[in-house]
Amino acid sequence: MSDERIELRGLRVLVRCGNDDTEREVPQPLEIDLDVVVDLTAAGASDDLADTVDYGGLCDAVVASLAAPAALLEHLAERAAAAALAFDDRIDATVVVLRKLRPPVAHHLQTAGVRVVRRR
Repeated sequence: MSDERIELRGLRVLVRCGNDDTEREVPQPLEIDLDVVVDLTAAGASDDLADTVDYGGLCDAVVASLAAPAALLEHLAERAAAAALAFDDRIDATVVVLRKLRPPVAHHLQTAGVRVVRRR
């Protein structure tokens, strides 16, 4: 597996995620960091989008995978990872980090998040 990757940082979306009804009814901001492991040799040589993963389309696929409500960030991360791997057969692995930007806890907590790594 290659050490090369495309890195996407700070993708923000509104999602319905949480254990209580309020969190699942009212969309809340989530931030996504996404890495996809892919051989970048051909694109580096050709300078042609067809030789790499289109990260705009990849973002669209990941965001679409988060549209339905979920109770857990872990579940949303699984959906996002599956969407990334399904987007392009050249992707060998993905790292997905999801952060809730306004976690509903009784403490001063800036974010709450999960990280998953999935391979083909």
